Amino acid sequence: MLEIGRKIGERYKIIRLIGTGGMANVYLGHDLILDRDVAVKVLRFDFRDNEDALRRFQREALSATQLVHPNIVSVYDVDEENGLQYIVMEYVKGADLKKYIEKNGKVSPDDSIYIMDQVLSAMALAHRNRIIHRDIKPQNILIDQDNQIKVTDFGIAVALSETSITQTNTLLGSVHYLSPEQARGGMATIKSDIYALGIVLYELLSGEVPFDGESAVSIALKHFQDPMPLIRKNNPEVPQSLENVILKATAKEPTDRYGTCEEMMADLDTSLNATRQHEEIFSPVAMSNETKVIQPISPSNKAKKTDSADAVQPNTIVVPEANQKTPSKIPPKKKRKGLLFFLLLLVVGVAVAFYVIWSNQEPDPVIVPEIVNMNEDTAKRMLEQADLTVGQVKEEYDDKIAKEFVVRANPKPGTSVSPQSKINIYISLGKKPITIENYLGKSYSQISSQLKSAGFEVERIDEYDSEMEVGLISKQDIQEGTELVPDGKTITFTVSLGEQVFSMKDLKGYTKVSVEDFASQYGLIVNYEEQTSDNVAEGLVLSQSIAPQVNFKEGDSLTVVLSSGEAESSSAPVEPEFINFSKKVLIPYKAPVEEEEENQKESNSEESKETEESSSEKKVSEESEKKANHITIFMKDEDHSID
Repeated sequence: MLEIGRKIGERYKIIRLIGTGGMANVYLGHDLILDRDVAVKVLRFDFRDNEDALRRFQREALSATQLVHPNIVSVYDVDEENGLQYIVMEYVKGADLKKYIEKNGKVSPDDSIYIMDQVLSAMALAHRNRIIHRDIKPQNILIDQDNQIKVTDFGIAVALSETSITQTNTLLGSVHYLSPEQARGGMATIKSDIYALGIVLYELLSGEVPFDGESAVSIALKHFQDPMPLIRKNNPEVPQSLENVILKATAKEPTDRYGTCEEMMADLDTSLNATRQHEEIFSPVAMSNETKVIQPISPSNKAKKTDSADAVQPNTIVVPEANQKTPSKIPPKKKRKGLLFFLLLLVVGVAVAFYVIWSNQEPDPVIVPEIVNMNEDTAKRMLEQADLTVGQVKEEYDDKIAKEFVVRANPKPGTSVSPQSKINIYISLGKKPITIENYLGKSYSQISSQLKSAGFEVERIDEYDSEMEVGLISKQDIQEGTELVPDGKTITFTVSLGEQVFSMKDLKGYTKVSVEDFASQYGLIVNYEEQTSDNVAEGLVLSQSIAPQVNFKEGDSLTVVLSSGEAESSSAPVEPEFINFSKKVLIPYKAPVEEEEENQKESNSEESKETEESSSEKKVSEESEKKANHITIFMKDEDHSID
């Protein structure tokens, strides 16, 4: 086990263990250069001394890099560090198909076809590249959060099939999908993969494997002895045409199966068509089950004399008795010597012909490995392992491949070439820098769109500008001619909002000072006029030339009319009439205590006189004691009040 946090290849940081297998452990890693999560598959310690396993691991992992397909887990890197063999692959967020079936149960026919189409498309590419998976099972089929399928374990699966591990632990994990010819110990072929694909389709539709048992051996025996269970017995919604795809893919004899994955996919895609609703069940016809008659070996003259009792019966091999002598003609010695000499010359001639053909025969071609997106050292090592040599090393800009990693190769990966051919590789200089132009006066929306597409971040500052139309760039924070790599760098533009306008207030009732304050705040030029008004006090605004709520700009002129007060009469002023009137006013007075006694006596003596006053005068006197009297005197042009 690798310790968490370890960095291998000076690039991949180990995050956690996410899976184990027969030959390798799989870790979640993080690519520190490209800043992405990856899956790092590391060969187990107990296989590092197995030269045969190491050689096959490296060779087949290298072959897996040729498979570039949306439904195949991409292999990014293959390397070795201090005896640690590892493969860096695409990390798929999701679950394998086995866990998906365990969680969701049997899958509908439509969804099963959707999943199998992706798997078959991936396997078709592998078979075209002469790569046999040999370990197809739901555990090696991943399904991500978007229901996209990814087939994995191409490299290690092939290596496992050619080592002793196949006979031990690995067989236990894959025996449910093992073809009959593999169970007998035969070589795996493309049709072995097709058999396993048929088992996977069966498991999708039924939620379980067709053959199970207590041991791997018992399960393997069922694969080439027991007939395939009929899925429609437990799942009637599966049409016969779809079940026939399973039966043909899992036929006991390879000759009865589909020849290619494309053929199986074509049959699968039409299995739900209405024209195939009443299809009969698939019935294999294996060539190995036909009866063959072996003719007896006997002299021609004896065959002619054989009567019906001595006739050869079917399926019977007639062997002559030991003491029976077969007549033959022995050629003379001279003739035999001539025949031997002729045969000797014939053998020598054939040998010479084979030698000439062999000496002039070109060596077997090799495939240029997939080295794109690998660093230069790794790419060179992979080319050498593939029996190729490194040609010219050139550099070029690339927007997708990180700096110092391989952009492409010539001849391109996947091409068949002769051994020791020179392969030119092109190393990335990173993203090509962009020269900043003068964007002043140009449309912000267009420039912003162009720069964002190139990889820049664009920020906007709005500002009023009387000399620039609305939406045009008035300022930029990066000077013209500056070269920048558009890797998320930010460019800030100041964008014109045009000339600023304001909304006029209602100035009626404002004083002249208030009007001056308003005008200076908004840059208005004010002209004043005066007009008399009987309703508005002198010095206040009567009207304004720019109506309220109307827009105006800085520097506009505003005329304000101020009130000069009431208008003067043209005739001489009329003297007001004087009105004479009299009124008795009683002012209350409170005398001191000493005087109060004397006043009491005087009041008693005068009491009789006061009784003669009228009742109306008494009422006036009483009211005067309670409140002060108000006397109004009319004078010229003014009113005065005295309390």
